[in-house]
Amino acid sequence: MACMDRVSPALKQILLKLYLADKSIEIDHHLYEFGSIEYHIQVKLTNCICLNCRRSQASNPLLAYLSISIPPLCHGILPNNLSPYTIEMVKGICPNVVEIEEPARDGFQLTLKLNLYQIPRNKDYVKVIGDISSVQSVILSSQLKEILWNVNSDDASPGMYKPIKLVYHPREPFFVIRQPQRIIAVFPIRFREKSDIVIATTFFQELMDVGNSDKWTKTPPCTWSAIPPPELRGEAFEDLSTNGGFFSFDISSRHVEGKRLDKTVWNLLNFNTYVRNHVKVTMTIKYCFITTISS
Repeated sequence: MACMDRVSPALKQILLKLYLADKSIEIDHHLYEFGSIEYHIQVKLTNCICLNCRRSQASNPLLAYLSISIPPLCHGILPNNLSPYTIEMVKGICPNVVEIEEPARDGFQLTLKLNLYQIPRNKDYVKVIGDISSVQSVILSSQLKEILWNVNSDDASPGMYKPIKLVYHPREPFFVIRQPQRIIAVFPIRFREKSDIVIATTFFQELMDVGNSDKWTKTPPCTWSAIPPPELRGEAFEDLSTNGGFFSFDISSRHVEGKRLDKTVWNLLNFNTYVRNHVKVTMTIKYCFITTISS
């Protein structure tokens, strides 16, 4: 499955603007993504001159403060505050540039102090700023990793089989259900247009044929159904009301080991986006084909 971009384009654009500025820029800006993620970018300017720097600190911002408010993937299972594991993952983002500010600014879970002068003055600056702009992906991926790690645990009790509702995009929740030695991920699929449903249903059938073939035995087995799977019995009606059915992945311990964990987590978080992109591209190809043969 193709991965979506982990970088926030809007945040990256602002940080590039700050970094490349020849003159001082004062910024106190709020940015919103997916309707629930909020960034606050604030720049502090100084008036001193640093003889070791290429430019004076007054002519270019020295420090930028980036605050993030991001709801947990799952309310009631994950704490509102970031876990120690997630904090450690954030610390690993360009440690020479990024420092966690304690305490975080009011209304935010995390505030980062960015030392812009520590970003290299070569072609690597784009990658560094891209890494910083992926902080929300690091946080959300870390939260899902903590849930998936439990797949190897043998201390499951019946209460732990209850579906866990996860919200990455506000209107596209999905569920994970922990069972002995595996986790089932279920995606309720919704579309506005009937034509999208037809394309997506065909695509789901192709995914099942390929994913369940002998050639792809290492991939998670997958299924599609027009009705909710038994594991979601008892969930809220609004979560089970779909027009595109339910697509499920059966995740075993081997899918969350080593480097596979990152790939599994990011593909789960972006499965809905991947499906919508496939439908959009298919519609575009069909439109171009019809236009060509009609001309």
